[in-house]
Amino acid sequence: MTIEEVKQIKLQDYLHSLGFSPVKQQGDNLWYKSPFRDESEASFKVNTKFNQWYDFGIGHGGNIIALASCLYSASGVSYLLHRIEEQTPHIRPVSFSFRQQFFSEPSFQSMEIRPLLSPALLDYLCGRCIDIPLAKRECVEVHFTNNGRRYFAIGFPNAAGGYEIRNRYFKGCVAPKDITHIRHKGDSVDTCYLFEGLMDYLSFLTLRQESYPEAPHFDKQDYMILNSVGNVGKALYPLGAYEHIHCFLDQDRAGMEAYRKLYREFGIKVRDSSVFYSGHEDLNEYLCHCQGKKIHRQSAIRKVPSKKNGRSI
Repeated sequence: MTIEEVKQIKLQDYLHSLGFSPVKQQGDNLWYKSPFRDESEASFKVNTKFNQWYDFGIGHGGNIIALASCLYSASGVSYLLHRIEEQTPHIRPVSFSFRQQFFSEPSFQSMEIRPLLSPALLDYLCGRCIDIPLAKRECVEVHFTNNGRRYFAIGFPNAAGGYEIRNRYFKGCVAPKDITHIRHKGDSVDTCYLFEGLMDYLSFLTLRQESYPEAPHFDKQDYMILNSVGNVGKALYPLGAYEHIHCFLDQDRAGMEAYRKLYREFGIKVRDSSVFYSGHEDLNEYLCHCQGKKIHRQSAIRKVPSKKNGRSI
């Protein structure tokens, strides 16, 4: 899809396909509880006349591409166009009747939590180079009904009892949205590794396991996953307990702004660990790059001529 084609999609239809519904209407404005955080009062506005949105909680707004940038914590236009295009099969024109109080009901219904076993979801994780036993340990499989249709996705629990959910075609949240804080079992530690999203966290664990397969118990830090850079404010209080905060955030504008906010709050306690994957947008892209090089090396080794008969072994 082109930029102009994407801009023709109505914001209210796009949000509805992601499971977000307005709570009230004032003239041309639809008001939502923000898709970026948990809140009791709606502070996210969509102007249906101009097809623009504005979030009063973060002081930011724009068109559908700007919305996707915040939802997916990315800035590459081609990537955002691709993510929106992936969602188009689920986008339908919608109308709202607030007198029926339909939107006070949860968007995700009949939810079931199961072990992560779906071949389709495991195949998706393999495509992202994630170690499957690790993913099964950290995640669950969520089955739910949304707008009368049945779906399933990878689920990652957050601190408020909600779930970050995603599959090959969808990324969203079963409210309430919050950070995920994983504490070290045993003695308290003074170091926390901070990640932007689930895939970054799983990518780190995969990289660490491949680097130190004989010593997976060398795990002397806590982990915090923002589940959206919009949750940085929620992370400030628990992060205050640590002496060392290593930030594995995306190397884009949103990631850098989140890092600067943390640095203003904690100073030299905060370290930008994205230098570890310099030249790559995020940890998962770096992981996939490393796996590609590994496969290439293994392929080259298999093709080394044998000294015995001059043929490839």
